[in-house]
Amino acid sequence: MNETLVNSQKHRITLAGTAQSFECDNDDVLLRSALRNNIAFPYECNAGACGNCKFELIQGGVEVKWPEAPGWTAKDRERRRYLGCQSMPRGDCTIKMHSNQRYAPIHEPKRVTGTLTSRRPVTHDIGEFRFELSDGMRFEPGQYALLALPGVSGQRAYSMSNIVQGSDAKVLDFQVRRVPNGEGSHALFDKLAAGEQIEIDGPYGMAYLRRDVKRDILCLAGGSGLAPMISIARGVAADREMQGVNVHFLYGGRTPRDVCGRDMLEALENFGKRFHFNAAVSDARGDQWDGHTGYVHELAESMFGDGLRDMEIYFAGPPAMGQAIQKMLLGREVSFEQVHFDQFY
Repeated sequence: MNETLVNSQKHRITLAGTAQSFECDNDDVLLRSALRNNIAFPYECNAGACGNCKFELIQGGVEVKWPEAPGWTAKDRERRRYLGCQSMPRGDCTIKMHSNQRYAPIHEPKRVTGTLTSRRPVTHDIGEFRFELSDGMRFEPGQYALLALPGVSGQRAYSMSNIVQGSDAKVLDFQVRRVPNGEGSHALFDKLAAGEQIEIDGPYGMAYLRRDVKRDILCLAGGSGLAPMISIARGVAADREMQGVNVHFLYGGRTPRDVCGRDMLEALENFGKRFHFNAAVSDARGDQWDGHTGYVHELAESMFGDGLRDMEIYFAGPPAMGQAIQKMLLGREVSFEQVHFDQFY
């Protein structure tokens, strides 16, 4: 049987103890196929590291895409537990997993073809890449997509910085930081040429803009965490029902040349009135810098203090930054129901 026919096969996945089942393509993974069928399959990183998408295989067989995934342990193997984001069906299966409506997709993810049409520098090590889509995609500000890049093992998760205009997005913009020895960023910066096509799978992520919440918003960003936070700010600006909401955007960089995002905020209506930008750098030695010296979580605490409890808070950036923000918010007794971030590793 040729590869095309193998990849076009569909298998029936049944959820043990329920009346639910769904079809999964031979070349798709159980987690993402379930979400495509509006089944609330819990997940977090979508990349094999966190282990939040584990399920028990009751009947049938699966192929594991990444056997060395950090989230899959020897004990899991013994108990026939697998990662939903790494498991492709090799026949009809029955699985046991604990569905949670929190993870029900707002927009069912889809796989489309993206054509790279342009790229531009944002900073010395962050670039913005625009892809035109073969089919429109709906997503919420703050969500991400998975990119299948040439020469890269597995997909890479990058957040969109634009918002949906009209019924569907025809283009996706990604702001990506060049990571030393990073396969994904190397492929984007150095391998992929304008006009080339890749598969894009999305949207995913739980740190999307809560449009029904009307309190002021704090966005905290570092590195390429700029993209989802810019998307959220743009989403607020475009939503007439959120006209009374103010957005405070704080960006953290190592040095002044790492700071970015202000020009994108300045392009929004009512910048300086509803939309505010501040930045912090941890190392200003030898540079002229009149902003905050320190870390972005320290800047947030010094600016808002206990007022953080009255804000809806979104953040994205390096893991160490995320951990410091969470610790600070915990110390300020901020309810984590009003804190939104996607855990990447």
